[in-house]
Amino acid sequence: MLKVKNVTKKYGRLTANDNITLTVDGGEIAVLLGPNGAGKSTLIKSITGLLRFEGEITVDGKSNNSLYAKGLLGYVPEMPAVYDMLTVGEHIEFILRAYKKDDDGYGDELLELFELKDKKDTLAKELSKGMQQKLSVCCALVHKPKVVIFDEPMVGLDPLAIKNLKEIFIRLKKEGAAVFISTHMIDSVEDYWDTAYIMVGGQLKKRILKDRECESLNDIFFDVTEGESK
Repeated sequence: MLKVKNVTKKYGRLTANDNITLTVDGGEIAVLLGPNGAGKSTLIKSITGLLRFEGEITVDGKSNNSLYAKGLLGYVPEMPAVYDMLTVGEHIEFILRAYKKDDDGYGDELLELFELKDKKDTLAKELSKGMQQKLSVCCALVHKPKVVIFDEPMVGLDPLAIKNLKEIFIRLKKEGAAVFISTHMIDSVEDYWDTAYIMVGGQLKKRILKDRECESLNDIFFDVTEGESK
């Protein structure tokens, strides 16, 4: 569903992503791990069309910059992406109209799940950072995307919201979506992944399949990253 092939991104002399190749299939949860500065967010922004890059990224066989691909993508950025002067309810309405989707009640279901139903008439600028992050998640999911990209989605969320978000991961997997999660909070995804990619210094250093490895993801991560630092 999501294919990244030989992707390189440079900022002047700095190579943030160096010939990255990976895939995330429908019904798969893949996690992207790495220390700060590894190039994870650069790769995520390239996938979502926010950065130019060398190489190829496709969604369901089409360029990630095509309208078709964008219609299949959902993206939760590291920082909440909300409009200050729109209410919570208007955010849901805006996204549905942008994607030309009918209101089937899923927006209200998401708002209730993330305890925002009673905030429908509240302006986004009046929400706490944690609530803005919840709203950002709802906006990314309300059009029922087939490929969902999460960049540090649990930062700023309370324990209940984190629990509910993990349930969303499983629901998306069961519904056949491709789920790609970039995070440094390894413990938060330890039980919710099928494939893991470990990134160091702009390069993918290791690909791990859950059913073929005996070590915990945390142990594998430190084996790879500490080995690279030495």
